[in-house]
Amino acid sequence: MKQYIEQNKERFFEELFSILRIPSISAKPENKPDMVRCANRLKELLLEAGADMADVMPTSGNPVVFGRKIIDPSYKTILVYGHYDVQPPEPLEKWKTDPFEPVIHDDAIWCRGANDDKGQLFMHIKAFEFMVRSGQLKHNVKFIFEGEEEIGSPSLPEFIKQNKELLAADICLVSDTTMISDKVPSINCGMRGLAYLEVKVTGPNKDLHSGHYGGAVANPINVLCDLISSLIDKDGRITVPGFYDKVVELTPDERKMLARAPFSMDEFKEFLDINEVKGEKGYTTMERIGIRPSLDVCGIWGGYTGQGAKTVLPSEAHAKISMRLVPKQTSAEISKMFMDHFLRIAPPYVKVEVTPYESGDGFLIPISSDAYKAASRAIGEVYGIEPVPSRGGGSIPILAEFQKVLGLDPLLMGFGLERDTIHSPNESYLLRQFFGGMESIALFYRYY
Repeated sequence: MKQYIEQNKERFFEELFSILRIPSISAKPENKPDMVRCANRLKELLLEAGADMADVMPTSGNPVVFGRKIIDPSYKTILVYGHYDVQPPEPLEKWKTDPFEPVIHDDAIWCRGANDDKGQLFMHIKAFEFMVRSGQLKHNVKFIFEGEEEIGSPSLPEFIKQNKELLAADICLVSDTTMISDKVPSINCGMRGLAYLEVKVTGPNKDLHSGHYGGAVANPINVLCDLISSLIDKDGRITVPGFYDKVVELTPDERKMLARAPFSMDEFKEFLDINEVKGEKGYTTMERIGIRPSLDVCGIWGGYTGQGAKTVLPSEAHAKISMRLVPKQTSAEISKMFMDHFLRIAPPYVKVEVTPYESGDGFLIPISSDAYKAASRAIGEVYGIEPVPSRGGGSIPILAEFQKVLGLDPLLMGFGLERDTIHSPNESYLLRQFFGGMESIALFYRYY
């Protein structure tokens, strides 16, 4: 594979750049035509790589790209999952380059989607191409690329249920996660779930003069801040009743195994430019990220936020709240717990509304499986060190659906790094990870 990459890397860049240039932003309705354009380009790339068929299939939302190559019905089948939608690039002024004009410098590809997930998705297409053209492919391979992962995959569960036979496979192979580092590779054996809600606090029926009414009428922003601050106690624990009822506590041995992953607190703080970490009492930073649930405010607004002063007591205040969940916690149950609690603690001098948005459950996979062992061997051969099993703090909610509906364990061979700053300005993807990922995936096919 290494020689094939060297011979074809300029073509690889051209093909990858052709999809990176498409602003397939699922969160923005005005980019709907770009979603279709990107899906069609991926269909072309799958056919060029050697798929027997590829099609752009409609859903109730953005289309799904499905492709396959059946070598022999008796062979094992690998379902490759990825997503072609990307996060909005804002704030644009923070980008050093055009977010949708890919460039290569400092040994990395810089562009929105370079890592998440177009760059990682593309690795699978090229590893598949190599296996087909070299005559080494001994598996049936199916591809499903969706266009809604960044908004919670609302249309994909129904698509999966309606196409169970089409998607039937032995394992779901995914590259949409990060490694601990390029020197200490890792394989995610679990990810957290997500419950995401918006809260609205309403006070007076219109914005008021803060001099005429301040101190006499409840300010919705002040109230919202009080409500939010009450959601986490001084020990970093979430105060919603019942929230921890189904959280599984790891045994000391399990915590020791996860602690094998190297972690430098000084490097962590320096990377984020913070003086100190903060989180749930009794757990390490890595445990807080991977095995414990969390609650965070992702956005808050109300009143006047323009330049200069406007002495206004606002009518409304809003916040978006994200809860990352661990296995056994279900997003539906936690969302209801939160809604009931938030409405219960609301004081009588305001009105409160809670609206749930995207959600999904977490999952775990066994590290004793043949697929995990094959991935570990492949990555170990490329990186020269056995990868460490880890748990991801983020969420890919749809993967729990693959488990529940199709009976497929997802295998997360992710090659991103924290330095890639996905979801933020100046997203990038190191070339050595891009190429190392292709090599590892090709070897996985050999060993699985």
